[in-house]
Amino acid sequence: MVTVITVLISYLLGSVSFSILIAKWVKGIDIRNFGSGNAGATNTLRVLGKGPGIAVFLLDIAKGVVAVIIGLNVAGGDWGPVLCGLAAIAGHNWPVWFGFKGGKGIATTVGVMATLAIVPALIAGAVAIICIAITRFVSLGSLIFALLLPIFIWNIGDKPHTYVWASLVVCLLAFVRHRTNIVKLVQGKENKLGARKG
Repeated sequence: MVTVITVLISYLLGSVSFSILIAKWVKGIDIRNFGSGNAGATNTLRVLGKGPGIAVFLLDIAKGVVAVIIGLNVAGGDWGPVLCGLAAIAGHNWPVWFGFKGGKGIATTVGVMATLAIVPALIAGAVAIICIAITRFVSLGSLIFALLLPIFIWNIGDKPHTYVWASLVVCLLAFVRHRTNIVKLVQGKENKLGARKG
């Protein structure tokens, strides 16, 4: 029962969409009606600028960190923090407070996986950042990050198998949530970082 409650709390925490809240506060708009229509840090950056974009990115990461900490300290075990982390990502993607239409979960995934397995997450993140710097495709960097996570967690350190399963789930979620971006990348129509789209 404790685990169920902590997972529910983590989902509700993940459902707090800072992109939507900050966009309403800064410009009185629903961020989902502008740019790519995604309630996430990249679209916030594109529509509102660097300050709000960075704020959303950091706050979304924090959601993942807090969810895993709740799981570690309240639910415990190997599955507790994993389920709480996945619940936070699910909440971000399908937020109950905002009609189940949220973001793609990468920033929250960063928070979750960095708290579970800091070294593999940092290495995967470094590769993703280099990819984004070279190509200016945030979506491509996000997918590379998600793809490398299970590989690095499996091969670096001595983490529970539950963490490997968690990384496989978030990898699958990332590819599902980025399926339209994948099509655009293949077609050469994906927006690059720095392009503004009102």
